[in-house]
Amino acid sequence: MKYIGFPLLLIIAALSACGLRPVYSGGASGAVAGTLQSVSVDPIEGKSGWLVRNALNDRLTASGQADTKYRLTVKLDDNIEGLGVRADDTVTRERRTLRARYQLIDVETGKILLDATAGSDAGIDVVSSEYATIAGENSALENLSQRIADQISARLALYASQQK
Repeated sequence: MKYIGFPLLLIIAALSACGLRPVYSGGASGAVAGTLQSVSVDPIEGKSGWLVRNALNDRLTASGQADTKYRLTVKLDDNIEGLGVRADDTVTRERRTLRARYQLIDVETGKILLDATAGSDAGIDVVSSEYATIAGENSALENLSQRIADQISARLALYASQQK
C-alpha cells in the first residue's frame, strides 16, 4: 500500500467535514433524479424551441417517464447580430445569442416554484459562401440549445436538492 501522507489526509478530512454532498445521491432512484423525471416540458416555439425542448427531455426523462408533478415552461429569445464590418459594410463576424426564461410550475397547485433565466452566445464567421454561413449559424444554434438545456437542468437539480 502506498503512503498517502499527512497533508493529503488533512485535506481529505477537511473536505468531508465541509458539508458538500452530491446532488445526485442515490443515483437514478434518488430524490433529485425522481423530481427531475417528474417534470414535463411544455412545447417551445420555433426551431430553437424544438432543439431546447428535445435536449431538456433527454436530460430530465433519461431513465423513464414518471408521473408528472411539475411543468416547465420556457420562453426563448434567439438573436443574431453582426459584429465585424468591413469598409464596404459587409459583415465578417456574427454573434448568436440564445436566452431562456423558464418557470417550474407545480401541476396540482399552479404555483410557480422557480422563475429563472439561462443564456449563452456563440461567435460565427461570415464567409463568402452563404451556405457555409447558414451552416455555421445552425451549428451554433444546436450548440447553444445544448448549453441552455444544461443550465436549466442543473438549476432544476439544485432546486430539487434544496427541497429534500
